[in-house]
This record gives sequence, structure tokens and C-alpha cells, in this order.
Amino acid sequence: MSDSATLWTVIIGLGVGSFLLRFTFLGFVGDRPLPAWLLRHLRYTAVAILPALVAPLVVFSGENGSTDISRVVAALATLGVGMWTRNVFAAIGAGAATLVVLVYVI
Repeated sequence: MSDSATLWTVIIGLGVGSFLLRFTFLGFVGDRPLPAWLLRHLRYTAVAILPALVAPLVVFSGENGSTDISRVVAALATLGVGMWTRNVFAAIGAGAATLVVLVYVI
């Protein structure tokens, strides 16, 4: 199989898989009420996605997938300020400032 055919096979397979995953909720369950326990768990899905996307970028951000300590410290500063102030913008600013200081100043 050529590289182009492999690429298109993967793209089409991922598209079909994504459609089927969404269809299970929208097509089969769409007009029926969901149980309270499931709705409670689904509320936390969006909150769990951001850390799942960010964590690998923080841990494996150095050369050849190694850990860059400046990014880990910036992530910890972001987490700490976010938990302390409960303000998203303050947390983002603290993490960005920490990263700039550690990478460009020191």
C-alpha cells in the first residue's frame, strides 16, 4: 500500500469511528432522558479534556521527548495560582510569566 493510500485509509477510518461514537449517543439515545448518574459524570467531561491535552505537552516538551523542567514549573505555577485565585486569567498569566522568566531571562 502506498503512503497516500495508507493516509486516506487512516483518515476515513477515524472519520467513521468518530461518527459511530457520536451516533451511539445522538442516534440511539437522542430523544430519551439519561439517568441522573450519567448526566453527573458527563458534566465533568469538558473539564477533563484540557488537562488530558496539556499534560503530554508539559511532560514531553523537551528535546527528543524529554522533560523540560521550565515547562513543568510553569504548569505548577499555573495550577497553584488557579487553585488559589479561582481566576483563569490570573492562572494563565502566572504560567506564561513563569515560562518567560525561566526560558528567556534565566
